[in-house]
Amino acid sequence: MNRIPSLILAATASLGLLASCSQKPKDAAETPQKAEAGFTMSDTMLRELKIDTVHAEPIRDELTLSGQIASDGDKTVKVYPLVGGVVEQLSVELGDHVAKGQVLAVIKSGEIADLQNQSSAAGSDLDIARKNLQVAEDQFHDGLASERDVVLARQELRKAQGNVGKSRKQLSVYGVSADGTYTLRAPISGFITEKNVTDHMQFNADNVGNLFTVSNLDDVWIMANVFESDIAKVREGYQADVTTLSYPDKHFNGRIDKVFNVLDPESKVMKVRVRLDNPGYLLKPEMYAQIRVGNTEGNKMLAVPAKCVVFDKDRNFVMVFKDRSHIETRPVQILKTVGDVSYVKSGLQDGEKIIAQNQLLVYDELND
Repeated sequence: MNRIPSLILAATASLGLLASCSQKPKDAAETPQKAEAGFTMSDTMLRELKIDTVHAEPIRDELTLSGQIASDGDKTVKVYPLVGGVVEQLSVELGDHVAKGQVLAVIKSGEIADLQNQSSAAGSDLDIARKNLQVAEDQFHDGLASERDVVLARQELRKAQGNVGKSRKQLSVYGVSADGTYTLRAPISGFITEKNVTDHMQFNADNVGNLFTVSNLDDVWIMANVFESDIAKVREGYQADVTTLSYPDKHFNGRIDKVFNVLDPESKVMKVRVRLDNPGYLLKPEMYAQIRVGNTEGNKMLAVPAKCVVFDKDRNFVMVFKDRSHIETRPVQILKTVGDVSYVKSGLQDGEKIIAQNQLLVYDELND
């Protein structure tokens, strides 16, 4: 009877020993599986990544304004007629490019005819005065005239010469041709941005406005509206990034060169003027423009490229890179994003490496 319990105890001990031996290989098998599950970046993926360095930079502020393109007022000239008359020839149309001195219009004018008659009469008077002086000098030499007669003849000659000079200057100012027409010419090179004249139009110089406006569009202005709450955010010299409806993907760079320190009494906005180059004359007067004004006068803060921030589960993350086997998904707090830069309030340190391209692929691999 005593042998049976002994056998049972021996069998139980043997089963326990077998169970313990089978458990150890199972634990040993789990350890290499965890190591294989760790993420190590392949050579191909590593080549496709872009690594950037976290660094501090001045905090940029950005203000979005609206405005309209305008011609440069310092390179814009309104062309007025100096005389009234009838337009005999109209040489340009709205939008044409003209060179300095190019003929815009030819005008037939009665005023020009009067000037020519006056010039002709002045020339005749000059000839007579010269002849009278010669006669007076001959008679004085022969004792038939007094010295006073010679002096008076010389005065008449100088007066006649003055009248001729005046007539010639007037005709020169008007640009009168030999056939008595008045030629209106472009004062500068540029585009015809305004045209208030038609062929055969009759007008009086006393009550007519400018016939043409010529504008050099090598550079242009933008008159932008600034609301009262944003006045403190603009200053002369601030850089401006300009986009238009016509070229939504093209950015034009300019700067604020004038702040008009008055508010419009009706709209309650202040105007600022942005000056920018106009390559290829893409920007045209009266175009609508959107202006992003930026400045970097604030304190410094850690900054990262905005495109490297991953937003998931109502939080922001960046992928911190140490080496191909050590990549960390780091939650960060973003103060704000201006343009292509995000300013990090917490979560990163100066000098850390982050993945700035294809970071979503790595994020998905680590956080599935």
